[in-house]
Amino acid sequence: MSSSTVDPADPVFRLHVGGKMAVASTVPLTSREDLSLAYTPGVARVCEAIAADPALADDYTWVSHTVAVVTDGSAVLGLGNIGPRAALPVMEGKAVLFKQFAGVDAVPICLDTQDVDEIVATVKAIAPSFGGINLEDISAPRCFEVERRLDEALPIPVFHDDQHGTAIVVLAALRNAAALLNRKLGDLRVAVSGAGAAGVAVTKMLIAGGVNPDQVVVCDSKGIIGRHRELTGTKAELAEITNAEGRQGDITEALRGADVLVGVSGGQIPEAAVAGMAPGGIVFALANPTPEVHPEVAARHVAVVATGRSDYPNQINNVLAFPGVFRGALDARATRITEGMKVAAADAIAGVVAESLTAEAIVPSPLDPRVAPAVAEAVAEAARRDGVARR
Repeated sequence: MSSSTVDPADPVFRLHVGGKMAVASTVPLTSREDLSLAYTPGVARVCEAIAADPALADDYTWVSHTVAVVTDGSAVLGLGNIGPRAALPVMEGKAVLFKQFAGVDAVPICLDTQDVDEIVATVKAIAPSFGGINLEDISAPRCFEVERRLDEALPIPVFHDDQHGTAIVVLAALRNAAALLNRKLGDLRVAVSGAGAAGVAVTKMLIAGGVNPDQVVVCDSKGIIGRHRELTGTKAELAEITNAEGRQGDITEALRGADVLVGVSGGQIPEAAVAGMAPGGIVFALANPTPEVHPEVAARHVAVVATGRSDYPNQINNVLAFPGVFRGALDARATRITEGMKVAAADAIAGVVAESLTAEAIVPSPLDPRVAPAVAEAVAEAARRDGVARR
């Protein structure tokens, strides 16, 4: 967008003038004594203590409540590879959501490189300043390697929200949709449209949450993923654990008789394909701003519809997951985020509205103040149960 298209009167631009966040002091600085305690000479005693016992940084710095929100600007929202500077407003937005919903301080870090080795090295180098790393808007397949390598290298939680935040909320929504329709997750036939970051994570999370992998079919832009295709990396992994019937063809074939469609591809799915689903089905069309299937079209053929949009019911919004996930991980001083912690987060989200389910309300509102505390408590407990908590 050129400067000539910026309208100073536009409320969006007015909101963003000067950015959306700032650093504030948590201690008084009004006297010489205050300065001597917060800075020199007093601060030297704290530095010496941490040098002798690095774990004290959790107690005497902001590490215990602060995460880095890291991107390379390669896959920002639906805008694509717009680079680090253009990604900064999104990272600021993510940071203020962390603070608003879970009391977690977050610092946007936009890296001017899209080289995996450089990203990993840079994040490792800055990691001592943070209690966790939230990876954001890094394109597939590089995002998988970045997360894997950082997760192996760092003693703090690393979480790629585009993958796992989406997957957690999808599992929560599917749990409640199935309960509303008196169905069991293990009996559902599921088609996932999209095999990028979100599609891979959603597939794995649904399986971890109780969906039968033999009943899952995943499609990419070339059609159904299976052993009949020459595949590498994460797609090859998906081919090994899904599509037990050996189906071939496009999304229409994948949806034939399916109970559930999870769309995370951005591609359009014809109405005729949705019409081929089993009666009483579920459609999560999550592409933004244009869902794979228009919700009004999907509603003609299925019982429950969700999107990623705020102007339709059942918004699958990552803000239901990531603030509470990190709050819980930080509270437990977890060294990593396990599958058990993610499943616990999904169960907690689902539980918030479990007693008041309707077809238009299978997940809580993103503004529901009950969500983040419930998720944090469940995640912290799961961290202790999984043996990754340090308190």
